[in-house]
Amino acid sequence: MGSSLARVTDIASVTPALASGTHQPHDADDPFAIDPILVEVVRNGTIESVHHGRVAVTAPDGSLVRELGAVFAPMYPRSSSKPMQAVGMVRGGLDLPPDLLALVCASHSGEPFHVEGVRRILAGAGLSETDLQTPPDWPIDDEAAEGVIRAGGEKASITMNCSGKHAGMLVTAKLNGWPTDTYRDPDHPVQLAILQTIDDLAGEQASLPAIDGCGAPLYAVSLYGLARAFGRIAAATDGAEVKIAEAIRAHPENVSGTHRDELALHRAIPGLIGKAGAEAVYAVGLPDGTGIAIKISDGSPRARAAAMAATLRRLGYEHPTLDDQAATPVLGHGQPVGAIRPVAAAFERL
Repeated sequence: MGSSLARVTDIASVTPALASGTHQPHDADDPFAIDPILVEVVRNGTIESVHHGRVAVTAPDGSLVRELGAVFAPMYPRSSSKPMQAVGMVRGGLDLPPDLLALVCASHSGEPFHVEGVRRILAGAGLSETDLQTPPDWPIDDEAAEGVIRAGGEKASITMNCSGKHAGMLVTAKLNGWPTDTYRDPDHPVQLAILQTIDDLAGEQASLPAIDGCGAPLYAVSLYGLARAFGRIAAATDGAEVKIAEAIRAHPENVSGTHRDELALHRAIPGLIGKAGAEAVYAVGLPDGTGIAIKISDGSPRARAAAMAATLRRLGYEHPTLDDQAATPVLGHGQPVGAIRPVAAAFERL
């Protein structure tokens, strides 16, 4: 598999290598400079704020068919990497029922059913939550966090939103007889298997090694590569990819949480698989193999759902959930006085 240390670490060296066909690489020194305004925040008829961003749409054959902004520039997918990472674990021998595989893909809300599921993943391999190396955190879900506090609990590794992914890494290591105490090391066999899988699915060499918020290795790919990867997973008919796609479709509540916009999108669009990431990254695969990836330039999560809804509507999808997510209310004294909405002129160019 090679070493993770061989990866390109200079951003100026990465972007030219991502160009293909008639598309040209964008300026590696400032890729954000060409990202158009995708989303605007309107209060009482006045535009109060705007969010620039980029969108990549790939065809079932993996070709780039629609784009806005610097889609060839390297970017960190953050937790949008998780379905790719999960494919790598399954290729490495991880064998779990679909509900638990969905948790391996998750940035879960820390609700009781999420925590119990992570415990099941660990227990099946003779491991426990003390083996997790996720930083202790409260559940994302407010009700779940309040429940922990009322019960006298504290921040815990298992309620951290990435604990399912870490549990999957631990179990994959245990199954293969690899060390479990160093599973986060970039040169650990689990991480090398994951890195090789990201290269394969994205169709490019991941670069710019980093550490994600949860402590696991993180690599940059282009937004184009991220969209291509999700399209491939969504359209798979066999292998590890189809196991992950079917798990996400069957148990989307395990991938996010009861009150999350991602769950609403999964329920609205049959066959869709999607995963949001920190810094306003969002990737979706459609059952025909179309891939979509979005990055909001300033990292504001409030803009990503509107951008994804607008992209799906541009591709011909219609659903009340898309209408709702394309017009999140802006409040004044608790009453709607505006909306966070996509910029129509931008998406007409997509």
